[in-house]
This record gives sequence, structure tokens and C-alpha cells, in this order.
Amino acid sequence: MSTTVGLRERKKAATRQSLYEAAVRLAVEHGLENVTVEAIADAAGVSRRTFSNYFAGKDDALLYGEELWLRALLAAFTDRPAGESSRTALRHAFHALHAERGEPEPGRAARLRLVKQHPSLLARQMARYADFERELAELISARDGRPEVDVRARVQAASFLTGLRVAAHLWIEQQGARSLRSVMDEVLDHLA
Repeated sequence: MSTTVGLRERKKAATRQSLYEAAVRLAVEHGLENVTVEAIADAAGVSRRTFSNYFAGKDDALLYGEELWLRALLAAFTDRPAGESSRTALRHAFHALHAERGEPEPGRAARLRLVKQHPSLLARQMARYADFERELAELISARDGRPEVDVRARVQAASFLTGLRVAAHLWIEQQGARSLRSVMDEVLDHLA
């Protein structure tokens, strides 16, 4: 039974990934305003209804890769040794994720440019970052043994995620002249 569930989940993940990749490719090739949900579904080889089972709209599909990356970052932070400070654990979680996944794929730069060019997409991304910021603040509070999310945890979460956005934009502007890890370390050093 668990093999069936595992297979089902893998198929769902593959379909979601295929829809995401089709959305990014089409938006980069044709411009966001010229891409429809139907076109994304067709490019991924699924129906419009199947698309709707995975994403509320094309904006959600385009932002999926960032969501996956941020979820993996939160998991890496949670997995850090209990003795590390939150600040150190955040840096090492980023390092671990970067080591595991390497430099961002070329589509990430194009995706970030799309977000910057389209206010609706930027607003959706900022709303998602706010959700991740709340989750990260909760994780920081738990790591530090605080029963409630306090101002310090919120500021630390907000600062880290802002630093991550700044590092990503600097990395794109520098056209990969330095590793994202190197850029992020510089940003984190300024936050210390």
C-alpha cells in the first residue's frame, strides 16, 4: 500500500513540476500576458482541469519553484543541530541547500525578472514571502525555546528573507560572476 501512495505522490510531484516548467518556459518565451492556463496545460500534456488541481492560476504555477526552494530551506533550518544559534543555523541551512542543489537554474533569473516586471506577480510573491516569514519566525522561536513568537524572531526572519531576496537580485545583476552562496554570505555578514 505504501508503494502505491509513494508512486501516486511521485506522479503528482512530476505533474506539478511539469506544469511549473511549462509555465516558466512559456512566460519567458511569450511574455506573461500572452500565456494562458490552457497553453500551460497543453505544453505539460494535461487538461485544464488537471492544471486546476495543482495551481489556482498561472501566477501560482510560476512561483512554485521559489516555494519549493523556501520549503526546503525551512526544512534544512529545522534539521540543524539544536546547539546552533538561529543565526548560525540559518546560514548553515542555506549552505546545505546550496551544496545539495548547486547554483540556481538559468530559469531562476528569468523568473525573477518576470516577477519584477509584473506587479500582480510581485504582489503574490510578497504575500508568499510573508507566509514564509511567519513560519520562519515560529521556527526561530521554537529553536530558541521561546513559547511565543517575539519581536526578535520576527525581525530575524524578516531580515534573513530580505537578505535572501537581495542576494538573489545581486547574483542576477552580477550574471553569476560569483556563486549565490558567496553573495548570500556577504549579505548575511552585513546583517550581523
